[in-house]
Amino acid sequence: MMPKIAIGCDHAGYEYKEALKKWLVSNGYETKDFGTHSSESTDYPDFAHPVADCVEKKQAELGILICGSANGVAIVANKHQGVRAAICWNEELASLARQHNNANIVCLPSRFVSYELAEKITDRFLHESFEGGRHERRVSKISC
Repeated sequence: MMPKIAIGCDHAGYEYKEALKKWLVSNGYETKDFGTHSSESTDYPDFAHPVADCVEKKQAELGILICGSANGVAIVANKHQGVRAAICWNEELASLARQHNNANIVCLPSRFVSYELAEKITDRFLHESFEGGRHERRVSKISC
């Protein structure tokens, strides 16, 4: 069974979110869209908190957040216990975020990567898994 994906963005990520949702559904994923629902100016915490909350409560296995730099949504998401949000601007970072950090939310910087690359990053993030081992000890020290 494919994991359920929580997805959200601000205005800078709206076009990518809409395209990624279609791509996810076409690949068999179930999505929960937390907005925004237009390209009108918005505040990224209004969408990052609900995505992170959904992942934190295990109502979705993984999350995707998109804003211009990915910094804002990552900062917000990482305020939630049990959330490990990683800013990824290439496929290797997406792999390492999952393998070594057990990241459960990928944060995409729409102003710095093409849509095609964002899709590849997302695909890599969704198909990698946590390696555990020495990384388990490190990840267990993250929560406050």
